[in-house]
Amino acid sequence: MSEQTYSFPKARAWVLDTYFIEHRAKLIDIASFLDRVERAPPEGDAPEDFRLAVFQQALAVLADGDGLRAKRVLEVFSDPTAAPLEKAPGKGACGAWPGEGGAGVKES
Repeated sequence: MSEQTYSFPKARAWVLDTYFIEHRAKLIDIASFLDRVERAPPEGDAPEDFRLAVFQQALAVLADGDGLRAKRVLEVFSDPTAAPLEKAPGKGACGAWPGEGGAGVKES
């Protein structure tokens, strides 16, 4: 049976005491953002925005209980392709990769 190794030099209680309130506020901010998105009327028959789907994938990573959450959340938002684009579609950076062809959602 392997022993758990810890890379952070402070005790768990210290981390909670130091960072809990700050991150509680961030979670409330995320909840507020999602409430605003849900209350906003859809734009005609436009398909659901890929950014919301990617955001929800990132939230699922946070809740899955597995490690390396920061790395995996970053991967959810990132373009995994290696080939350079001749020209970026749309208006430029949008904070999430829309998937192949610009319309889909990245599989995790």
